[in-house]
Amino acid sequence: MSSPAQPLAASLVQSVDWLAIAPPTIAAVVGLVVLVADLFVAEHRKPLLGWVSVAGLAAATAMLLPLLGGDRSTFCLTGDAAVCSYTADRFTLVIQFLVLGGALLAALLSVTALKDARKELPEGEYWFLLLSSAAGAALLPASRDLATLIVALEVASLPAFALVGLRHGDRKSSEAALKFFLSSVTATAVSLMGISFVYASTGTLYLTEVADRIQTVDGQLHTLAQTGVVLTLVGFAFKTAAVPFHFWVPDTYVGAPLPIAAYLSVIGKAVGFSGLILVTVVALPSYADVWGPALAALAALTMTVGNAAALRQQATRAHSAVRLLAWSSVGQAGYLLVPIAAAAYSGDAEKSIGSTVAYALMYGAVNLGAFAVAALVGRTKPLNRVADYRGLYASSPLSALLLAFFLLCLAGLPPGVIGLFAKVTVFSAAVDAGLGWLAVIMAVNVVIALFYYLQWTALLFRAAPEGEPAKHRVPAPLTAAIALTGVLGIALSGAPQLVLRFTDTGLF
Repeated sequence: MSSPAQPLAASLVQSVDWLAIAPPTIAAVVGLVVLVADLFVAEHRKPLLGWVSVAGLAAATAMLLPLLGGDRSTFCLTGDAAVCSYTADRFTLVIQFLVLGGALLAALLSVTALKDARKELPEGEYWFLLLSSAAGAALLPASRDLATLIVALEVASLPAFALVGLRHGDRKSSEAALKFFLSSVTATAVSLMGISFVYASTGTLYLTEVADRIQTVDGQLHTLAQTGVVLTLVGFAFKTAAVPFHFWVPDTYVGAPLPIAAYLSVIGKAVGFSGLILVTVVALPSYADVWGPALAALAALTMTVGNAAALRQQATRAHSAVRLLAWSSVGQAGYLLVPIAAAAYSGDAEKSIGSTVAYALMYGAVNLGAFAVAALVGRTKPLNRVADYRGLYASSPLSALLLAFFLLCLAGLPPGVIGLFAKVTVFSAAVDAGLGWLAVIMAVNVVIALFYYLQWTALLFRAAPEGEPAKHRVPAPLTAAIALTGVLGIALSGAPQLVLRFTDTGLF
């Protein structure tokens, strides 16, 4: 009696490709190790937890190298090995590199921030939350079913709420976390309703199967499916900080510890964009006539509102440097949306998506670099106003030169060649797709953004307001973060084709 049952049991057991899932798994396991170790480590040894976390993120990033050989999938249907919940393809690996590399740089910034915080931030909880969020963010681009996608999105988001409000006794921090939490939960609820509508229409959660079945939806369910598509997009639009789902960004960035603001500006966006790409281009290509115009309108609105608000920032206002970077990141989100919208109209959706990935890699490196220099200045000027950067070249020449380079990359001006190339790639994606009006709006916004980026850059080289400028002592972890982003930005500007290679995502 037992022999027929054994093959049946064997057929129901999924095999797990541990190498494929190693990057997010390592981040999650190290997070748990740090949380448990925090209970037993003496107070004066708590900084060791930070270095364990940095080593864990470095190991997780290094585990991407063995996966470069070819696509790997796991958690597949027992009856159909082609339908899987987790796929490590080229697209997955590039986004995982951006997420884990960005988290590693945020961790280096955090080592110094926690030391300066003097016990205002609980170290064990901080590192556990950061690693947990990074694990969720690394899982999301590999997700190939809607349930895993939403779980990964929430695993990336929920620890981020806590990180924003983790500082003891800081009202601004708590207020920022609450605003971030309430708006995010609302967006997630709307997305879940959208996914339930899509599931009700198609009877499946797997992205490739949704793409097949949604084309032949019964006429009575057509409106339900369309509503599901729109509602699903809302949650991911929130994560990307697209207008009008952007209102949480400035206050959250100012209220959060600066390394967490840097983390959200890059990893938060990577999570949103990778989810948006998977939902639209992979799962719902037949509904391009619904999401294409919606994303094009969101892109135009987002870049315009973001740049206009950044332009209005007053240099003498408290935390104006972080606010400017926050509004700048909203504007950059608009540029990142352009190629995804173009994929709806283009005959070559893969090339369009590749433009977004290439731009995200450029943006990730230079924006984290700008935040790293902001963290350096914030150590001696806690209000972190744009005016505080006046004369930075006199006190810290290398930091000033690197910040100027990062700002010029974001503006798309030489010597920030990689910024220029990335913008041209996005611009050409819009033109090739026949979205000439969107390309014109993007060009106008690039010109608007030049003003505030160049204004800040010029300020770095002006005479300091009073006497002898204070020298900035740069701790080793902060030096490493600034140096890594600087080297990456300069190397990519010297060889921009390295990023442009990622226009072939292997997603299709």
